Amino acid sequence: MRFKKRIDNTKRGYGILAKYCPGLIRAKVLQSIAQTIAPFVTIWFSARIINEISNERKLSRLVLYVALTIGINFVLSMIKNVMEKKVNDKESGMWNYFSKVFSDKQMEMDFVNLEDPDIRKQKQKAEENLFMFGNGLGQLVWDTSGLVEVFIGIVASIALTVSFFTSKSGNAIIDSPIWIVGLLLIVILSGFITSKLKAKEQNVFEKWTESNVWFNRAFMFYGHELYSDSARAKDVRLYRQDRFADCEMQKLQENNEKDNGLLRKMSSCQSGLALFKGICACLCYLLVVAKAGLGAFAVGSIVQYVGALIKMVESFGELSDVISENKIYTEHLEKLYEYLDLPNRKNTGNVHIDESILKSECEIEFKDVSFKYPNSDIFVLKNINTKLHIGMKQAFVGANGAGKTTFVKLLCGLYEPTEGQILLNGKDIREYDYEEYSRFFSFVFQDFKLLAFPLGQNIAANINYDKAKAEDCLDKASFTDRLKTMPDGLETYLYKDVSEKGVQISGGEAQKIALARALYKDSPIIVLDEPTAALDPIAEEEIYRNFDNIVKDKTAIYISHRLSSCQFCDEITVFDKGEIIQKGKHIDLLKDTLGKYSQLWNAQAKYYQNA
Repeated sequence: MRFKKRIDNTKRGYGILAKYCPGLIRAKVLQSIAQTIAPFVTIWFSARIINEISNERKLSRLVLYVALTIGINFVLSMIKNVMEKKVNDKESGMWNYFSKVFSDKQMEMDFVNLEDPDIRKQKQKAEENLFMFGNGLGQLVWDTSGLVEVFIGIVASIALTVSFFTSKSGNAIIDSPIWIVGLLLIVILSGFITSKLKAKEQNVFEKWTESNVWFNRAFMFYGHELYSDSARAKDVRLYRQDRFADCEMQKLQENNEKDNGLLRKMSSCQSGLALFKGICACLCYLLVVAKAGLGAFAVGSIVQYVGALIKMVESFGELSDVISENKIYTEHLEKLYEYLDLPNRKNTGNVHIDESILKSECEIEFKDVSFKYPNSDIFVLKNINTKLHIGMKQAFVGANGAGKTTFVKLLCGLYEPTEGQILLNGKDIREYDYEEYSRFFSFVFQDFKLLAFPLGQNIAANINYDKAKAEDCLDKASFTDRLKTMPDGLETYLYKDVSEKGVQISGGEAQKIALARALYKDSPIIVLDEPTAALDPIAEEEIYRNFDNIVKDKTAIYISHRLSSCQFCDEITVFDKGEIIQKGKHIDLLKDTLGKYSQLWNAQAKYYQNA
């Protein structure tokens, strides 16, 4: 990767951190500055104190040096500790903020892309790269300290060693400029060796992590989700699926035994680096002591020069390390950016929608609409031509996979037609402002989700909500009796993920809450995708009986396999193999005894008739 590209990737990474973890890098930099300067302050004042003791021994000057040493270090220590506390607080939550990077991207993408296997795989790799090994953004955070420390270390050590090279001992060999060249060679050699050892260590580490990717995935499932997910708990116990986990854990043990060689190689690289640093330190000691012994400078300066020279060699070695690390994490960042740079929502539109239109004269038309998923040649819907009128109660029926749910996802703009147009009052819905258009739909999907938040917040999808309105929506959804049993009413937490006082709810109760949530949104168009699938017959009959009262003058689109629910609808649309094959009222469709609707109706009715 070109150096300019690495700089651009690093700057963009810091931009992401500034947006999602504000204050983290600033605190990290201040902490590193205070931590790095402190040793140089001590080195410089220690040299002054020793020189004063060995020469004039002025008490006032000694007191001043000691006071300055203690005072400056105290201030630096306070800054370091305060910043360290902030860094710890920020870092403890940064992984949650990193998750939001992905969730924000998902909210910006076209919904159909979320279901694209290639994009999901790309997202999974980016997440594994970041969350399992800390690569990319995590490395950028941690390596910020190294970058600051290297920069300050080089500047400060050079400043403290200038006088070492300018001082004269009277010995031509010791005072020769060749020692400067020698030091430069040591610095260059230090950087080269450090770079090579670090690169070798990183290569070994990458081999080790690659060999463990399969285990990380398996561990998250077999070691966590398999046991913690209550939805799977029954099957795990009844079918003893925990045995799969035992097999995977056994593979882990075998894999660890194979990886011991890789871990030893990493340790040998680190040991070699420590040995080289020790040799450099010895050479610095010999050079400084030799020059001090010939009277080039006071004995106290030995402390200053030895410390500064060693730090200079280390800093230049670490500079090479920082550059190598930058190459590694910018490459990982590049993979993250590839995912973040995937195209966002194609059509957001800018035409304003007057809410009064959707409550009065409004018509939505599917005109020659066909749809297929990305990278697929199979059309899920084919040549759909139909109109939806505001205020009508409509039912969509058909066998599984007939295209009903895909139809309503196209209707609300989650999908875009592969062919054809969806028109609102004659204008393509892609021309309208997407956020405005989506506000006019309320949905209860088959796979709806409730969050482990208070009941009222789940209904309103907001922290602040109208309690009276929420209770009214729950009443319409036949949830009032259950609400009375909840200890904190609308403030009762659902599930126990967040609160120990949370309550578990059944599938039928969850479905009623989802229906109440759709009603609370008070959108002109409400789409119910199998809203009574998890309800008992009595609760289902109650929902049907009150259906007209629930939706009032709203447009209702009702998707169901239970055809008894279609009798009160103004119009029934029958889907089959991605096409609309029948439309009409319940009575009229039954008269067509050879039609699909009649077949579906009789197939369900015979079980009740025979009873």
